[in-house]
Amino acid sequence: MPNIKGDDGALKTIFSNSKIIAVVGHSEKSSRASYQVAKFLQAVGYRVYPVNPMVKQIDGQRCYPSLEAIPEPVDIVNVFRHPDYLPEIVESAIAIQAATLWTQLKIYHPVAEKRAIEAGLNVIMDACIQREYQRLGISQK
Repeated sequence: MPNIKGDDGALKTIFSNSKIIAVVGHSEKSSRASYQVAKFLQAVGYRVYPVNPMVKQIDGQRCYPSLEAIPEPVDIVNVFRHPDYLPEIVESAIAIQAATLWTQLKIYHPVAEKRAIEAGLNVIMDACIQREYQRLGISQK
């Protein structure tokens, strides 16, 4: 599966077929983009798991130290971490059999992208999941 950024049909399918999103690098600070995007995703009907080993809870919800610690299958791994962390995150996404790896704006790593594609993940890099959802006019879940 190639990087499908810009393939509106594939993006719509991902949004409609997904229910659970792990937000890697989720901040507890409401001023941060990761916090705001996670809240948006929850508001439109997705179950969101915050992943940040430095934080125990975010707004009363347990925060997980890793993707592997999440207690159920994850559809989308949405990444808010520096690109240097992507190879490790991709390996975790593959290990938990996530369907899609989505990295936020300015987060791109060509080696990690190649590995994710070779492992069969849908890959969207350097794109805001909230903006794409809104741009495509997806109806709430």
